[in-house]
Amino acid sequence: MQIVENRALLFVTRKADQIKALIPKSHIIERNGALAKILVNWGPDEVQILRNLKIKAPPHPILGTYDWPGVYTPFEHQRTTAAFLATHPRCFCFNEPGTGKTSAAAWAADYLMNKGRVKRVLVICPVSIMDTAWRADLFRTVMHRTVAIATGDRRKREAVIAGNYEVVIINFDGVKVVTPALAAGEFDLIIVDEANAVKSVSTDRWKALASLIRADTRLWMMTGTPASQSPLDAYGLAKLVNPDNVPRFFGAWRDKVMTKITQYKWVPRNDSQTIVHDALQPAIRFTKEECLDLPDLLYATREVPLTPQQQKYYNAIKQEMITRAAGEEITAANAAGMLNKLLQISAGCAYTDSKEVIQFDIKNRLAELVSIIEQTDRKVLVFVPFRHVIDMLRDELTAFTVDTIHGGVAAGARADIIKRFQTQDSPQVLLLVPQATAHGITLTRADQVVWWGPVSSTEMYLQANARAHRQGQTRNVTVTHLQGSPVEKRMYAMLQNKIDLHQSLVDLYKQEIS
Repeated sequence: MQIVENRALLFVTRKADQIKALIPKSHIIERNGALAKILVNWGPDEVQILRNLKIKAPPHPILGTYDWPGVYTPFEHQRTTAAFLATHPRCFCFNEPGTGKTSAAAWAADYLMNKGRVKRVLVICPVSIMDTAWRADLFRTVMHRTVAIATGDRRKREAVIAGNYEVVIINFDGVKVVTPALAAGEFDLIIVDEANAVKSVSTDRWKALASLIRADTRLWMMTGTPASQSPLDAYGLAKLVNPDNVPRFFGAWRDKVMTKITQYKWVPRNDSQTIVHDALQPAIRFTKEECLDLPDLLYATREVPLTPQQQKYYNAIKQEMITRAAGEEITAANAAGMLNKLLQISAGCAYTDSKEVIQFDIKNRLAELVSIIEQTDRKVLVFVPFRHVIDMLRDELTAFTVDTIHGGVAAGARADIIKRFQTQDSPQVLLLVPQATAHGITLTRADQVVWWGPVSSTEMYLQANARAHRQGQTRNVTVTHLQGSPVEKRMYAMLQNKIDLHQSLVDLYKQEIS
């Protein structure tokens, strides 16, 4: 197949008459028996017709006719990703964090808008990346498009949606607040970033999004960690993009990918990965190793013994766990609650049943953190699973410039902190609650990622590490685990091995008391 002047495709085929009937403006140049040489306009509609006829996959015209606006020259994998998205009205992009899939989606959407295939774009993403990732990337790539963020109360969001903006950005929970306005907004392309947030069909988030999808709506679902926790997570995603790929009911999907081994425990079937792969199609995926010359991601472990005070309370909770195990069957919910208490004590701050806060002596762990910060001339990210511990650390780290991001930090203040972290010398240290910052944002000024304590989500762990280990990083990134208790040690090992902690809570409980 030959591309002629970036305008037409010239090739030999046995299906020339079929092509001519479907694409009347095609020209049959010459015939040689059953074969014919034909010239076809190189456009998106023509390419789709050729693909439907099983003609050897022609390249998408975005690769030849699009001018790729913006301040950056796209990487080859971004061009390929954009072509894939432009080709498939409904699809998945599973490129790893840091590979620039936001820009690829922006270029693909812009191309379709240029061709009149798309009029308005709705971007749904976590609140933490609405401005710092999406609006910023759109400004750097397709700055000629009008963009607005639908935030604030209902009236403010509705005013943005009713405005004459070509691209509207909204957070997941905002969708259900203004669903009627979004339905009336004539969005013919919906891009869902960090799509795992809508993986469960029983949630209001999923139902609100599903109500916006018409038969002709384009839908691009993006996440670097698809079904990272369980094969069950694939069901809701597939149900939105290509419902024919999964059973009608969730129970049938569970039976297809999981095996029940006890009354309360299900484990993935041996062929579940293949089944999930087939369900989440069409899809494209690039790893960082395939497309970017990123430095290696290194791991280190620092043993930080619990202080006597911590050890005393840790042992008390452990004894309570032993007593419970002797008198009742331990469920996943019970296990989660008790293990979380152990993690709180290990981290330095526990919460009573009446929501009171008990602070512990954290001098051992604090001294190790100070040592890590002092050993680098670059910036440091510290992921802290518990909000109150962040306040404790900020009070202790007075020798450094420190800022914090957690659920209580407003979106505007959060964007300002991220900008200063990336562009200025201060702050040197950023304390973050991973639940509030694991997705989308770029923090490549740091080459040290420190986990004050483990989290129970593999996806959150991987995504948080990718805040520093991504495009724009120029040094090796070291991820350091601070651990002082048996439960932390086991959980870090499971996170690194990408083992689903939620499926292993009871096992963790039993290991802790054995």
